[in-house]
Amino acid sequence: MKKGIRWGIIALIALATVINYIDRNALAVMWPEVSRDIGATKEDYALLVTIFMIFYAVGQSAFGRIFDKVGTRIGFAISIIIWSASIAAHALVRSLPLLGVLRGTLGFSEAGNWPGAAKANALWFPAKERALAQGIFNSGASIGAIISAPFVALMFTIFDWRLTFLIVGLLGVVWLIPWLWYYKADPANHPWVSDAERAHIQDNGTDGTVVAPAAKMGWGELLRRRESWSIIVSRFFLDPIWWLFVSWLPIYLAETFGFNVAQIGLFAWVPFVGAMIGALVGGWSSGVLVRRGYAATTARKIVASAGAAIMLPALLLTTGASDPLYAVLLIAVILFGFQAAIGNIQTLPSDYFGQGAVGSLAGMGGTAAVAGTLVTTWLVPAMTGTSYAPIFVLSAAIVPISVLALWLLGSRERRA
Repeated sequence: MKKGIRWGIIALIALATVINYIDRNALAVMWPEVSRDIGATKEDYALLVTIFMIFYAVGQSAFGRIFDKVGTRIGFAISIIIWSASIAAHALVRSLPLLGVLRGTLGFSEAGNWPGAAKANALWFPAKERALAQGIFNSGASIGAIISAPFVALMFTIFDWRLTFLIVGLLGVVWLIPWLWYYKADPANHPWVSDAERAHIQDNGTDGTVVAPAAKMGWGELLRRRESWSIIVSRFFLDPIWWLFVSWLPIYLAETFGFNVAQIGLFAWVPFVGAMIGALVGGWSSGVLVRRGYAATTARKIVASAGAAIMLPALLLTTGASDPLYAVLLIAVILFGFQAAIGNIQTLPSDYFGQGAVGSLAGMGGTAAVAGTLVTTWLVPAMTGTSYAPIFVLSAAIVPISVLALWLLGSRERRA
């Protein structure tokens, strides 16, 4: 009989997220060489990011429904099989059109990781542990970003960019083996879950909050709820900041400081250490507030607001960074605040609506996040001709809007 099965589940999902970020970041890290070989430009890269994000947006909502229909175990298997095949096929690229197709299939399938994690979180954790579980999951994104730059750069120096894409594609296939063995069923039917752990998972009302019903809700009903819009609008404005650095940090380092692939590998991982710490601190902090008597949704919004308050001045200071180490350390502070905020925002769907709609609303929030990111994706080439300062200023300006959406559109918490 095993104990704490829920923590093994979230650890495996965090590991899948590490692989997810290695796969998606591989192109950005090797872009100086890939672009030279296929004759692509900075504008072409923006187009590829756009293609990825459009399909990622569709995939968020589509996989939200898929996970609500087929369940977490099979949903993750479908997602990771498709994205692993997509990134491995990058090795076949000879021209921009094929690369665009593969970025589309990669974006669609990688999107499943997020509504799937939100679904698993709602199924396996009581309210008082969900933000920490979400933080552990989100730390996987940060660890993936930390690992991806040096790992991909090392593989590139040993082999070449084509073989590197094949290697990273194999990681997801390997992950499937422990996943299918360990995640035998949801907690109600999992043979390894003890009665004590099952009762603990179902203990969602210990913080005094009125627990949301677990009934299934369609997109139409969710869109009639102001709580849904608080999450949708908040993510529309906040997520572009994360994607600004995920998609453009290697190019920023190359253009601002003249870095090559090896130098990018040495520096590009540093900001994501801050992100990893922020994910864990943000999840732990809201759990502390819940244990001290705050309603779960209030605790999430307080910590999200604190994270935003950390981000804003760091974004403004980054506009004047002339030393690469100073720049990446400031970006680490920005991403610390972002992950502290976003982990709590991503936990709100289960707090508001329970297990029945969490996948769908998480997917809708992810789609809104991508819509906001698409706007900034095309602003980057237009606003960074001589400096990245204008895009950093714009990012700072939209942070408060995200926080206001949480407080003004989110419902007031009812106490039991």
